[in-house]
Amino acid sequence: MIKAGLSSIVFFFLYLVSLLPFWFLFLIADVLYVLLYYITGYRRKVVYENLRNSFPEKTEAEIRLLEKQYFKYLGDLIVETIKMISISEKEILRRVYLTNPELIEEYHKQGKSLIAAVGHYCNWEWCVLRFSLIPQYQKIMVYKPLQDAPSNKYYLKVRGRFGVTLVQMRSTLRKLTELRRSLTFTVLAADQTPVRHETQYYTQFLNQQTAVFQGIEKMAIMFNSAIVFGKIKRVKRGFYEYKFVPMVDEPKQTEPYEITNLYLHTLEDMIKEEPQYWLWSHRRWKFKPEVNG
Repeated sequence: MIKAGLSSIVFFFLYLVSLLPFWFLFLIADVLYVLLYYITGYRRKVVYENLRNSFPEKTEAEIRLLEKQYFKYLGDLIVETIKMISISEKEILRRVYLTNPELIEEYHKQGKSLIAAVGHYCNWEWCVLRFSLIPQYQKIMVYKPLQDAPSNKYYLKVRGRFGVTLVQMRSTLRKLTELRRSLTFTVLAADQTPVRHETQYYTQFLNQQTAVFQGIEKMAIMFNSAIVFGKIKRVKRGFYEYKFVPMVDEPKQTEPYEITNLYLHTLEDMIKEEPQYWLWSHRRWKFKPEVNG
């Protein structure tokens, strides 16, 4: 009861913060940058090691600059995520600009279900809200539940504000099977670390042997869904543009691991353009392939 009460108080406080204007929120973000980077050193070792291993060709000065740029953006990402609680549809449409909606319209006319392969890059949470406002398709967002139940419930409420259907990762195949007679558009971020005992495939990603999810590939082949990549670009503070880049139209005609590798290579190219916007504080490389003998 006490925990539930504290959660309600915290969530109400975050709602009040979300009502603040952007100029004030970004002042808070500047303070968060100092707090995270200089005072608490939040996961600085993780961020540095991830950057150093991913970009061995960069100098120490370049890595340290990227590290600071990442934490600077992390402050922005935190306040922008809080803003999700109360931001309007009109404001999301203004701040997250979809450059090629005609591509989605064309797939819909062809009667083709879609899977959007995305990454934890730029403000992926705002893109969930913008994705919810695409008029075609029954829209599905695949998510990994938070361990704290009250926080997870609240986060789902915020993410689902504009009508997207949120489905737990382990329930995705069942949900898509239920909807196989409908045209669905499913968004899935597959750039986090899978569970070790469930890992079946490793590949080279950002200069490292990396355990990867194969969910995008498996779902696309099972339901014959076309795959597009969600490419995001930060235009300026608080503003983004994104587009859907066609990847695979006929997944059943691909070779094993072809879709998974194509997704990772496309994501890697986007990250390399502006590395500071990927989620470097995530412990992405928790384990490596086991070497026998």
